[in-house]
Amino acid sequence: LQNLVTTSVNLVDSLMVGQLGDAAIGGVAAVNRFFMILNGGIFGLVNAVGIFIAQYYGARNEEKMKEAFRFSLISTYVVIVPFFLVAFIFPRSILGFFTQDATLIETGVQYLRFSCFTFLPLGISLSISGAMRCIGEAKIPLVVSVISVLTNTFFNYCLIFGHFGMPALGVSGAAIATLIARLLEMTILLLLLRFIDFPFKTKMDELFHISGSLIRQIALKAAPLCINELLWSGGNAMMLKFYGTRGGVVLSGNAICQTTTDIFYTLFSGMSIATTVMVSHQLGANQLEKAKENGYRMIGVSAIFALTFSILMFSMSFVVPFLYASASLEVLSIAQNMIRVQSIFFVVYTLNVQTFFILRSGGDAKSTLILDSGFMWLFTIPALGLISYFTDINIYLMYALGQSSEFVKLILSATLLRREKWVVNLTDHK
Repeated sequence: LQNLVTTSVNLVDSLMVGQLGDAAIGGVAAVNRFFMILNGGIFGLVNAVGIFIAQYYGARNEEKMKEAFRFSLISTYVVIVPFFLVAFIFPRSILGFFTQDATLIETGVQYLRFSCFTFLPLGISLSISGAMRCIGEAKIPLVVSVISVLTNTFFNYCLIFGHFGMPALGVSGAAIATLIARLLEMTILLLLLRFIDFPFKTKMDELFHISGSLIRQIALKAAPLCINELLWSGGNAMMLKFYGTRGGVVLSGNAICQTTTDIFYTLFSGMSIATTVMVSHQLGANQLEKAKENGYRMIGVSAIFALTFSILMFSMSFVVPFLYASASLEVLSIAQNMIRVQSIFFVVYTLNVQTFFILRSGGDAKSTLILDSGFMWLFTIPALGLISYFTDINIYLMYALGQSSEFVKLILSATLLRREKWVVNLTDHK
């Protein structure tokens, strides 16, 4: 539910920006692909540290939970600061990677000029809300996300189109609205952390009090997960570049597709947290057989949800033209067909992702790296690159071929899961 609320921010942004035409949709989409690389790195860190927070919570070791949370806060900004500087100093170079369309680049620069500042509060918000979810406290992050969404929607309406006496800033207004919402979200979470006694809560003057052994232990698990998320997000950006060889309209159509289908991918966020609670907590409590049982049950549960979501996703392809009335017919057609392709493969995506979450819950970093970004860069991207530059097949067949690699990945994921190297109690290590 929380991720559904958060994702609805992107949908609202897309719908409102979509009223400004194809160039606005494509320019903002290119910027968001760059953001995805950063988000991937941060999520990789927060999720890796979350494994330790969850397992130490299961072991009732509060001091180690605090140390892990401190590590999360510090490490996220090690990733954020370089991305912020690159985005602030070289915005045109970033947009030029995805498209050579001058109009899309200029529109994207207007958006990136302000939206890069949303990186700065993001690290604190994700670290706090991630730690809350790892101890089973999911309601507070949900409420904060709802407040953030409502704030973002209100200021989008005001600053994109110029309502309530505010200036009409177009795509820049959308970026400023998101920044205001991110700052409010961070402020609320900090205040909650100040007044509620969470077991991972720490004092500012103890921020750097982390034992060397725990730093090494987390780093050994976090580095592969963080690298994996960076490579996976970078791989998605590369795939967008390949799709962009079929024209700027493909970038705009893909943007509508992704914003629409992201609603259904919120299932993955719920699966991730559920796996952390159902598997990592049991591993930390040294109930290894129970953890295994829960892990395999999660596969079955996720498959049932995925089939339902797949049908709903296909149905959404018929609704898109009514949501983006200002987009061209060609862009809408591309978006509709991409949504339909994704709906066909959704069950396979889900089984692969659920396997990844189970492997990650026990810190099996090597297998997660192989399963996710390793497979993408060694198989999917080379194949798609050859198709995009050495054939003239249309975007629909090209897109379907790119997604079909998930079937090969499913065989690999099943093999890694059955090896059961993920059945490990990390809290046993000193």
